Amino acid sequence: MSVGERPPQGAVPLIRLRGITRVYGHGAAEVRALDGVDLDVEAGEFVAIMGPSGSGKSTVMNVIGCLDTPSSGRYLFRGVPVEGLSRDQRALLRRRYLGFVFQGFNLLPRTSAQENVELPLLYRGESAQARQAAAREALRSVGLAGREHHAPAELSGGQQQRVAIARAIVTNPQVLLADEPTGNLDTHRSREIMDLIQSLNRDRGITVLMVTHEADMAAYAKRVVRFVDGRIASDERQQPRGGAAPQEAGR
Repeated sequence: MSVGERPPQGAVPLIRLRGITRVYGHGAAEVRALDGVDLDVEAGEFVAIMGPSGSGKSTVMNVIGCLDTPSSGRYLFRGVPVEGLSRDQRALLRRRYLGFVFQGFNLLPRTSAQENVELPLLYRGESAQARQAAAREALRSVGLAGREHHAPAELSGGQQQRVAIARAIVTNPQVLLADEPTGNLDTHRSREIMDLIQSLNRDRGITVLMVTHEADMAAYAKRVVRFVDGRIASDERQQPRGGAAPQEAGR
């Protein structure tokens, strides 16, 4: 079965990790960033991944996002073994199913908000008309209608992160992978971004995996997985903090 084929309903979780290790270096310099990780994530979950620096939380995110490959173990996405995919097939998986948001906004400085959001569709080979319409809708959905032609330097940090989120969701991904998405923002803008991410999970059904150091941000998730020394130390469900996505562009 290919990644594009839908497995039987309820047969497997959307994401399944079994015995995942990631080892860097050799001998005395060996570092086990992941040390036998088992993790299931169902479609529609909002999972916060926490832990101290060097605990493996960003490494597991990179493995799930096909930005890194495990040293051993099995990773299944929609029931399909990812380790059996070629490099091109993993790239296709990223483009079709995954959206990425990082602490650094990673926007092209000399292009408009709309052009930044169009980029994933350009890589897909979409027509200019389709790209522009989808980008405008994605920007509207994150509260940035009317700012399509602003350059990143003309936007606040919170607005830049909204552009990055619009770019991540313009392809209608099944999974949003967010690595410290509020790390460069103040408390007010952080809460706005978390309200927005929560609404994408709640209203659009996008599965969210978010790495964060901050308990206040993890409170928006339905589940918190804590890593220590490359292993899962705890995995708990919680009642998420409520909130509504801002309808305006913010400050």
